[in-house]
Amino acid sequence: MKEGFDNQKYIAMQAERIRERIDQFGGKLYLEFGGKLFDDYHASRVLPGFEPDSKIRMLQQLSDEVEIIVAINASHIEKSKVRGDLGITYDDDVLRLMDIFRSMGFLVGGVVITQYENQPAADAFRRRLDALGIKHYLHYPIAGYPYDIDRIVSDEGYGRNDYIETERPLVVVTAPGPGSGKMATCLSQLYHEHKRGMQAGYAKYETFPVWNLPLKHPVNIAYEAATVDLDDSNIIDPFHLEAYGQTTVNYNRDVEIFPVLKTMFERISGASPYLSPTDMGVNMAGYAITDDEAVRNAAKMEIVRRYFQTAVEAKRSGCGNELVKKLEMLMSQADVATSFFPARSAALLKEETTGLPAAAMVLPDGRVITGKTSTLLGAASTLLMNALKALAGIEDVNVITDEVIEPICHLKTEHFHSKNPRLHSDETLLALSVSSAKSPLAAKLMEHVDDLRGCDAYFSVIISATDEKLYRTLGINVCCEPKYEQHRYYHK
Repeated sequence: MKEGFDNQKYIAMQAERIRERIDQFGGKLYLEFGGKLFDDYHASRVLPGFEPDSKIRMLQQLSDEVEIIVAINASHIEKSKVRGDLGITYDDDVLRLMDIFRSMGFLVGGVVITQYENQPAADAFRRRLDALGIKHYLHYPIAGYPYDIDRIVSDEGYGRNDYIETERPLVVVTAPGPGSGKMATCLSQLYHEHKRGMQAGYAKYETFPVWNLPLKHPVNIAYEAATVDLDDSNIIDPFHLEAYGQTTVNYNRDVEIFPVLKTMFERISGASPYLSPTDMGVNMAGYAITDDEAVRNAAKMEIVRRYFQTAVEAKRSGCGNELVKKLEMLMSQADVATSFFPARSAALLKEETTGLPAAAMVLPDGRVITGKTSTLLGAASTLLMNALKALAGIEDVNVITDEVIEPICHLKTEHFHSKNPRLHSDETLLALSVSSAKSPLAAKLMEHVDDLRGCDAYFSVIISATDEKLYRTLGINVCCEPKYEQHRYYHK
């Protein structure tokens, strides 16, 4: 993919903007961190050149000044809410995040459990944190939130929450996912700091929507596509337009809640430091775009990916057709169609000619490679092998012999009692790895596995969770035609 984003410029500008905001508030800033902190793959897809760990690398430039607090909603713990991209619960992800932050040298101040109402699962998580020696704090629901300002900004509101002891000038509040209470945690801390006679401020770090790109720029439309299930929409910030005469983009929830936040700031500290929700942000991503056309094309591709992912989920669950319709509308706004996905037509043509499920992948150099279903390999396995052969410059020969494949097929059918003898892509990659010990060709293919990261693959049917997980682990973007290979009621 052609790069269109200067990552180093972004990191430098972002760090400088945050330092300015810390100084603005007298040396203490609570920074609400939206989105993924160190694995922001959405940003890397729509802003080619943006590295998934850019945000955490930026914070490493400020590491001596940074302290991290992780927020989690007690109701999410109770409902065992799962992070979709990782397949783990939010409470497990809190511990995963803390391990990663600590391994990078950051000070992790603890965990705040928001919306706590004595939920049994939340209490079990508290005991787990105690056993691990992790500090944790409780924040409670506030009746009338967010509109009953008198109650919220009082000892019965924010004052009832635990005060989080922090020691660094920049306190980053992050979470496993949306709805975790990051903003409320920051505002609660401002209340407690003010009661203690301490100066502190609040700012918001959200990469999307990019405030200084046009409202209907594909990058901003791609953000709507990514959050279609949250019913977010990008709008012009009317407060910023009125205050400064400048057109900027924000999203509906921030604009709707801003009058309330402004009043809260006034109640807490006597005056609001911000005239608009755009003012609250510290996002410099728009200034690091170097090739607008490349970024537009990347964002359009992401919108199409989101369409197919949502259509597949609607097929699986029987719900969400209204989200598919909304994504069709967003594709229309971005002037893009399903044909924009170059691998799709190749996969569907391959299926038509072979009569069996097929797949296609776009390689880094733009070549489109296909894969078909064979006697011993599924389409995902064949595509993986064909892509590696193409990258290695190897002719279409059998790199993994039948002598290696057949015993695995026998194990699956005779001992695991699987009705499908074909190898999944993870089994194929393991067979390739074993073969590489004695086969120079197999070893050459193994050298190119990492080159598949960022490629786009398309399948003519919904693939198995096993194949999807392997492709995702390799960093390959996966889309499927929203149909099953077989007409069954239960699909494993």
